[in-house]
Formats: sequence, C-alpha cells, structure tokens
Amino acid sequence: MKFFRVTLLLLFCGLFFNSPAQAVKIEISSPGEQTIPLAITPLLPIEFSPNAEMVKEFQQVLEYDLDLSGLFDLVDPQAFLSDAAKLGLRSSDVDFAQWRVLGADSLIKGGYSLEGDKLTVELRLYDVITRRLLTGRRYIGRREDVRRIAHAFADQVLLSLTGKAGPFSSRIAFISNRTGHKELYLMEVDGHKPLRLTDHHSIVLNPDFAPDRKELIFTSYKKGNPDLYRKEIYTGRESRLSLKPGLNIGGRYSPDGREVALTLSKDKNSEIYLIGTDGTIHKRLTNHYGIDVDPSWSPDGNRIVFVSDRRGNPNLFIVDINSLEVSRLTYEGKYNATPAWSPDGKQIVFTRLEDNTFNLFTILPDGTGERQLTFGPGSKEHPRWSPDGRFLVYSLDRAGEKSIWMMRADGTGARRLSAPGGDDSHPAWSGRW
Repeated sequence: MKFFRVTLLLLFCGLFFNSPAQAVKIEISSPGEQTIPLAITPLLPIEFSPNAEMVKEFQQVLEYDLDLSGLFDLVDPQAFLSDAAKLGLRSSDVDFAQWRVLGADSLIKGGYSLEGDKLTVELRLYDVITRRLLTGRRYIGRREDVRRIAHAFADQVLLSLTGKAGPFSSRIAFISNRTGHKELYLMEVDGHKPLRLTDHHSIVLNPDFAPDRKELIFTSYKKGNPDLYRKEIYTGRESRLSLKPGLNIGGRYSPDGREVALTLSKDKNSEIYLIGTDGTIHKRLTNHYGIDVDPSWSPDGNRIVFVSDRRGNPNLFIVDINSLEVSRLTYEGKYNATPAWSPDGKQIVFTRLEDNTFNLFTILPDGTGERQLTFGPGSKEHPRWSPDGRFLVYSLDRAGEKSIWMMRADGTGARRLSAPGGDDSHPAWSGRW
C-alpha cells in the first residue's frame, strides 16, 4: 500500500476545467433518473511491452464498479470504431464524432506503462457532447495495484459526474466460518481478495470500522465470555476493549471515533452504554427492564437508534445522547432489528421478520416514509450503508447457506460478493481506503 499513490494530472492551460454546469450535459445523482451512455476503451500501452492480462483485469473492475452504480449504460465494445485503438490523452486526440455515432455521451480512455513491477496508469474522462475533458488522473504503483487503481478511478468518475465520490476504494469486513470457526475477514467491495484477520478458533461477531479505517472492533468468545476486541488492520495488534462480566456486544464507533456504543449486561440486564477507546464507561444511555441491543449512531453523533423489547416485541427506538430521552421509531411488524443510520442522516435501514423471513426496510428518523427494499426467498439481515450512502451490504440466508450481498440503496442491482464455501454474515463497510 505504501507504494501506491495518486497524483493529480497537471493540465495545460488550454485544458482548464469549466464549471460542472458547463462541462456536463447530463447530471444524475441516483439510479433510475437517467443513465449516461458511457464508453470505456481498453487501456493501451504508452511504452514498454503490452500486458493483456492486466488490461483485462483493469477493465473488468472498472466496468463492474460503474455498472453497479446504476448510473451508466455501457456502450458495447463490439461496436467500437477506430478511435478506440488510439490513446487520446488530450481532447484534440479524440475523434468525438465516432463516439457520438455510437450514442456515447461520456468516454473513458487511458494508457499505461509497466516497467518491471512499476505501473503507471493515465486515465481520462471526457464529455463527448461538449468535447471536453472532465477529469484526468495519473496513478503510480505496482502491478498488484491495478485493481486499486480501477476502484479509485471509478470513485473519481462518480465524483466528476454527480458531485459525490463513489465507495469503491473502501473495504467490507464480514464473519465467515470457512475455517470451521467464525472468524473476521476483510475484502474489496466487489468481493475480491478476502483476507482472514483473526485466528480465535471461537465465535467472532459484529465487526465495526473505526472512522479512520485503521482498526476494527468486534465481539469474540475467545476467552469464554463475549468480550469486545479491537484490532489494528495494518499491524495486526489486538486487545480486549471491554471485558465486563456478561455481554459486551454490538460495538459501534461514534462518528468522531472517540467513543463506542455497545450493549453491556454487567448488571444482569442488557443496556446501551458509551465507553471510551480505553474501555472506561462514560455513560449509560438506557435504563429499562427490557432488552436493549444493536446501537447505531446518527451521523451528527447526537442520537442512537437501537432495538428494544420494552413494549413487547422488538422494535426500533431512538435515544438522545444528551437528554437520554427515548422515543419509539417503529410500530409496524412484530420483530424489527439491526438498524443502521445512513451517512447523510436521512434514513435508517433495518430488518423485519415476517412469515419466518427477514427483509430489509428503510424508515425516516421521524418514523414516516417506511419502505420495503427486499423481497423473495431467504432472510436478508445485518444491513450496513456504503460510505457514500448509495449502496447497502447485507447477509442473505438462503438454501442453508449464508453469503454477503450488495445492492443499491433503492433495492435494485443485488449481487453476491462472498465466494461459496462458508457461512458469511455480519458485514461492515469501511470509509474510503
């Protein structure tokens, strides 16, 4: 990772960017409004020997990311004309008329050089209609960084066309029993390169990323009790953060990373607490004979949504961090669980059990606007938002197998991420890597 860096391409005076309103004829912010016809040409060698395998890998990752966004209609490469075989690193080098014939409104072109293990990739995004360069980037790294480069440029494309970067340079943590024990894993957002992070030979549950992405917290039964652990991702260092008698579960970092909300049962009843990053208890947020679990912070850090059976069946409630006032959020359904507050604070996703199957729903923080997102066979559980709020990751239990899936926040575009061979659950989505 230390060899991978991104440098902004310096542009000549004649290629200064215009404002987005001048440069882009089609602007969209979410799927279903209008898709942009986009052509992505294969990388071409700038110098040194071509590497067809690496070019194919880059193309697959970039196309996967942009197709997943639901914002683009990719032009069929079989229809490409002669300009696709030219580098086109300057606007004057591109035959825009050819791309208009194919119906493309936007165009991605790029080249690369691979000298030994040193990889340099030059990429451009053009507005075909106005014949303008929208953004350009030079990425320098190693051959093994080609997937990271593709993810990074996909993020940049979304930023240029919608004003908000994509989430493709982030990571997803999840729990899998593919070794025979429930352990913590980390993978790319498209499911590639899963890496096992723990070796507890026990039960590991409920991971959550620190805001700085440098560490994870999770619950483990490694010492017999369900204790809360913290683990540094890069160094592998690990320690117990909360080891009170009874439950230490559902840990969630505050937006500023200074506190953790979790459920403790040290006083025999399950309540929501705030603890510091040194494990000391800062505040007790709930005080009720009901079972209070699954806390999730609002983005401003002032409220927490959680699950409680204090009114009979499990429902969602919100507690104000300062006043400790608790209000009920959900009234429908007999079993609502695992809420997660969206990054913009406008929605809360949760699961509801009906007819022995969990499905995903969203609701506004004021209790209105409830909407069902998933349908069909199999239980969908433990939803978490992408850092940009465009996507949701969740676990699907179907036909006796649990796996990690992702979909757009409107419920469309569902696709499997985790590979067969293990029961995979409890995903968590990091900030941008």
